[in-house]
Amino acid sequence: MENLTNVVSGDFLEEDKHEYSLRPQSFREYVGQDEMKENLSVFIASARKRKEPLDHVLLYGPPGLGKTTMANIIAREMACAFRSTSGPVIEKQGDLAAILTSLEPNQVLFIDEIHRMNRVIEEVLYSAMEDYSLDIMIGQGPSARTIKLDLPRFTLIGATTRSGLLSTPLRERFGIPLHFDFYEPGELKEIIVRSAGVLDVQIFDESALEIGRRSRGTPRIANRLLKRARDFADMRTDGVITMEIVDETLSRLGIDDFGLDKLDRKLLQQIIEIHDGGPVGLNTIAATVSEEGDTIEEVVEPFLLKSGMIRRTPRGRVVTEKGYQHMKNYESHAAS
Repeated sequence: MENLTNVVSGDFLEEDKHEYSLRPQSFREYVGQDEMKENLSVFIASARKRKEPLDHVLLYGPPGLGKTTMANIIAREMACAFRSTSGPVIEKQGDLAAILTSLEPNQVLFIDEIHRMNRVIEEVLYSAMEDYSLDIMIGQGPSARTIKLDLPRFTLIGATTRSGLLSTPLRERFGIPLHFDFYEPGELKEIIVRSAGVLDVQIFDESALEIGRRSRGTPRIANRLLKRARDFADMRTDGVITMEIVDETLSRLGIDDFGLDKLDRKLLQQIIEIHDGGPVGLNTIAATVSEEGDTIEEVVEPFLLKSGMIRRTPRGRVVTEKGYQHMKNYESHAAS
């Protein structure tokens, strides 16, 4: 995939970490996921009233929808310390044991990409989450013995884009599972207008709505497109993001009227032209479009499935009539 098309990936890019100020700091500032926020407000208020840590929370959904932001807000609302790590970083049981034994009472431990944690390491979490204790093996051979360490009561927040890859024992230890839905264009417009204010960029409402409409229902993508539109606006209109600037920006990035990028259209095109519209398996699709299967499944497919462009069947992926029509319209528009 070309570098320009990375802008519409929900994955966290290097450039994103330079503008953490765009992240909302409270439920009041957080746009969207209203039912989730309402439920969490009740759970948090109840836990604080009892002076107990919040039950363990599992945040799951496609990348870029605000899982890390929500984890930070939960810690702030609980008025407790926040510690962050990720599944791939924890390479052995000792690494996780060191993190758990250094936690403070009521602290929030956030593990991103928790589905990528090794199953052997994952077992350390079972007693830690359930009994707030840790079993450690001392010594080797016949003289080896197990000691139990008490842990402070804490809240584990796990985030994953693929909850189906979590083992059943781990998944069932999360008392508060929360699913992130894609955002509506109006919600993304609110996010873009707020972000434009933080970035000190002038943007018209119609321009913000258009970016929101073509951001694949994902706030991270919306903010990234806003920053690219800002770049063009700086050079064209003294920093004002007009509809013309939005159209030019998205056209140059290869994003069509529905928010699909080059990889999305390539996937649809390959299934239609090479595999007669499907059904076709994930590995075959990945090989056909020269992308990793995980990228297809975690980044590309969720929006195509939600938008009705493709459908999953027991035999593989199938392009729907809507997908056929979109490609037909795109090719007709491109030809003109």
